[in-house]
Amino acid sequence: MACVVQSGPGDDPDAQPDDGQDDSRRAADAFEVAFGQIYQRFHRRDGKRSELSGASRAVLMHLSLAGPLTVGEMADHLDRAQSVVSDIASGLEAKGLLAREKDPADRRRTLVWLTDDGLALLAADRRVLSMELLDQAVATMSRTDRAALLRGVHALLATESPSRASKPVETKGER
Repeated sequence: MACVVQSGPGDDPDAQPDDGQDDSRRAADAFEVAFGQIYQRFHRRDGKRSELSGASRAVLMHLSLAGPLTVGEMADHLDRAQSVVSDIASGLEAKGLLAREKDPADRRRTLVWLTDDGLALLAADRRVLSMELLDQAVATMSRTDRAALLRGVHALLATESPSRASKPVETKGER
């Protein structure tokens, strides 16, 4: 499926920001259409992201953001019973995704941390787009087009959205 994103007359990729509401609206509309096409063309089609349950994924993700924690600290952070988090951690440890280690600052405490396999699984699980499909498509682009693509995406991400600027993004399962 070909990606058809039309630009208007006088569109200049190096132009400075414009006060024209119509121009920015047309660009936003064109990007929204292109984004839908990008998602349809490049999203992963490999079935379930992983065999992780939501609770297991939450533990791995929390550890990846917070660093090594005790089971009790994780239970507090996740607002779950310590016994439940301990069972989840034990299951992940049995799969080689977590490891328990003594806290170097206090040998009485045992910390839980991600193994290399756990980090790799979490990274793969987070991917929305197929790296294989993206790599094939990007390989056909010129260096100039690749650089322009990344510059545009970075410029868009660098903007501050007034509707979301003061609100933290909540993920599923947060309270």
